[in-house]
Amino acid sequence: MGRSRRTIPEELLLLALDPATGTTAQPQSLDLGLAGAQLVELALAGRIAPDGDRIAVVLPRPTGDPTLDSALELLRRRGSPVRAVHWIGGPRLGLRQTYLTHLERCGMVHAVNGQMCGVLPTTRYQATDTAISREIRARLDAAIRTGVPPDPRTAALAALAHAVGLGKHLYPGNEGRSCRSRLRDLIRHDPMGGLVAHAVMDVQNGAAGSRRAAAASGGGAAPRGAPVVSAGGVPAQPRRSGMVRVAGVR
Repeated sequence: MGRSRRTIPEELLLLALDPATGTTAQPQSLDLGLAGAQLVELALAGRIAPDGDRIAVVLPRPTGDPTLDSALELLRRRGSPVRAVHWIGGPRLGLRQTYLTHLERCGMVHAVNGQMCGVLPTTRYQATDTAISREIRARLDAAIRTGVPPDPRTAALAALAHAVGLGKHLYPGNEGRSCRSRLRDLIRHDPMGGLVAHAVMDVQNGAAGSRRAAAASGGGAAPRGAPVVSAGGVPAQPRRSGMVRVAGVR
């Protein structure tokens, strides 16, 4: 895969960056969305294809993108098609930071170091070229407001943006309600994007339902699903909440 264009995970992350705070909107669901966006990008590259509600590897050849190739290799190792909801339900911890670091290396964002409570070092990210984010947003706006069916890449991006809850970040308030509704409707324009977006929402709804059931029964934490692995496929520690990366010992 050439690097002449941005990937869907990169565009989803740029859409989620809040220029005022340097943090990402919807941090928890965004992790799921990035894992789903990788599936869509791999499908567009001809490496995987939907098989009902499952994902099958059809061409295991590397794309040239290290992060996508890591996901492709993990899918290949499964040996048989995997349900999209199960794949996305085992998020790759560190995936968001991997893409933020990549965007910084490419010059699309820059890190701003600071401190939390005057003690803990933090890192926030600001777009270095707001024209890129504006161009991505303009594609979504055009698809929403013109009614013209978007290209598969834009349709998938719209589906994922809706799935992770970016609609209220991109089109806030009562005045943005109709745009949020149209953003949701764009799911139907790309089968792979729709499959992945619904899987992202199913994972979120299932996690929320498990938490409510556990709270009601007094059973403590909800049972976990598939093992959580890092962006490189290594078993990882439980995820911490929050949008700002706190720098630790390297």
